[in-house]
Amino acid sequence: MDDFNRQQRSHKLTLNNRRTCIITGVSDVLSFDVGEILLETDQGMLMIKGSDLHVNSLTLEKGEVDIEGKMDSFTYSESVGNGKQGESFFSKLFK
Repeated sequence: MDDFNRQQRSHKLTLNNRRTCIITGVSDVLSFDVGEILLETDQGMLMIKGSDLHVNSLTLEKGEVDIEGKMDSFTYSESVGNGKQGESFFSKLFK
């Protein structure tokens, strides 16, 4: 997705009772398991930690992800969308 279209979307995080979450402005899902989900959003990298986490739906065309489980924390860091090809997401995250 080019920078112009990326800037046209808004980033919104809607959390309901720490059990369901809908996030817009998502560019990519970098990793996920039952304890942690790492997303690239239009506002930077977003790490979600919790338990029994599941990605119910992902629509990258709309930039939307629907997550379910017990969510304990949401942590943002700077976006790494311009990282070098082949660079791991951990090295991008901790630049």
